[in-house]
Amino acid sequence: MVLAATPSAPPAPPHTGGLLALIPGTPGLLTVAALGIALLLVLIMKVRLQPFVALLGVSIAVGLAAGLSVTELFGTVQKSDAVSIIESGMGGILGHVAIIIGLGTMLGAILEVSGGAEVLSSRLLALFGERRAPLAMGLTGLIFGIPIFFDVGIFVLAPIVYAAAKKSGKSIVLYAMPLLAGLSMTHAFLPPHPGPVAAAGLFKVDLGWTIVMGVLCGVPAVLVAWGYAAWIGKRLFVPVPHDMVEAAEEARAAVAAERAEGGTPCSELAGELGEGTAPPEKPVPLGTVLAIIGTPLLLILLATFSSIVLAPSTGRSVVEFFGHPFVALTLALLLAYYLLGVRRGWTRASLERVSTASLKPVGNILLVVGAGGIFGAVLKGSGVADALSDTFHHVGLPVIVLAYLLSLVLRVAQGSATVAIVTTAGIVLPLVQSQGLSQPALALVIMAISAGSIFASHVNDGGFWMVSKYFGISERDTLKSWTVLESVLSVAGFAVAALASLVV
Repeated sequence: MVLAATPSAPPAPPHTGGLLALIPGTPGLLTVAALGIALLLVLIMKVRLQPFVALLGVSIAVGLAAGLSVTELFGTVQKSDAVSIIESGMGGILGHVAIIIGLGTMLGAILEVSGGAEVLSSRLLALFGERRAPLAMGLTGLIFGIPIFFDVGIFVLAPIVYAAAKKSGKSIVLYAMPLLAGLSMTHAFLPPHPGPVAAAGLFKVDLGWTIVMGVLCGVPAVLVAWGYAAWIGKRLFVPVPHDMVEAAEEARAAVAAERAEGGTPCSELAGELGEGTAPPEKPVPLGTVLAIIGTPLLLILLATFSSIVLAPSTGRSVVEFFGHPFVALTLALLLAYYLLGVRRGWTRASLERVSTASLKPVGNILLVVGAGGIFGAVLKGSGVADALSDTFHHVGLPVIVLAYLLSLVLRVAQGSATVAIVTTAGIVLPLVQSQGLSQPALALVIMAISAGSIFASHVNDGGFWMVSKYFGISERDTLKSWTVLESVLSVAGFAVAALASLVV
């Protein structure tokens, strides 16, 4: 059970410089924390400073205000035993996260460019029929949201939504919202997406447990969100944006013309044109797409539970080796390279080009996650984290509730889900460390943080504008549909996590 720890006397602050010279002890540390978080929000929201720069600057300011020396923060120029908190905080989190996000991103790119998304969507639409097309859209977002980022999912799958809405003559909201709910759930709750991976790295939780609890909390949440999507889709009519339909048709025509002339291979054209491109002429088998997506998930889960059901042995070591996230994702990527690339006529240059292009937007994500690791390390090294932990203990709320509320406030205030997750994880880390929680219980705390990070997407969130402009929905109607949908998904996911924490 994830409960608050018994209140105890606050430890003596390890530093006395900076602001602590004016306000000593725990009150000074809490003041430093409050001012640091306030400064972070101002820099991101008002100054519009890039989140990585804001997190790094605030981390340094908090460290100095809490009395950390320059040597403790940055180390020394000469080689010595001094350990830089900034370097260890950045390296500690990225050593685990960067590889997973990089491999997952390349895997998603191959699946995207090969046309796997359209094959999956088309098959589901044919299976469920026109009446249940919104459900097919939701399942498409849920399944294909596992290996690809939220924004990429919108770019790739939006033409399918346009086609379904245009054919039926109904509101595009009816088809877009279930798709977006599936994409958002996987982005918030499931690896290899940055948020849950970063939190798992900070809490040192196996990704297998993160996947299990992500499915446990995310699936009921997305079912509730689909219910709201069906309700609002029937009450809010938004026509299909014709400019987007025309752009998609022009892109398909350009690809068809190139093929007819025997020019650039399809995979290279896809790398050039990006979103809106057509899949290769030969459709990808649906079983191949599902096998590639499911392979890393199955291997990671087998490795997680092998430590529970198997005694130490050579067989268990083999399972744990192939189920390590680094190995599992590498195998899935190589499988995608062969089944979706080499076997279907892609050149090695095309594979390299698509993979490299997919990593371009990852740099910003990794820097923000790394800066979040720095922020958490500074909070811990300066004693601010211990002061926050002691204060939260006295509040009397369960850790899982505090984690959700902190993440929710940070999300609503500054808009970025990733910033909300890494910042909240750094703040609540000492709470979970002091309680000796099990791996499943820690994974549930991560789910609470993830749920809070998607609450009430509004005008300070890039996702809000992406949904509004890409599907031609007015700002007012986006607030009624997308913002409420995200809030429903958040509250439902947290409710499941909180209930599960009572028995874990």
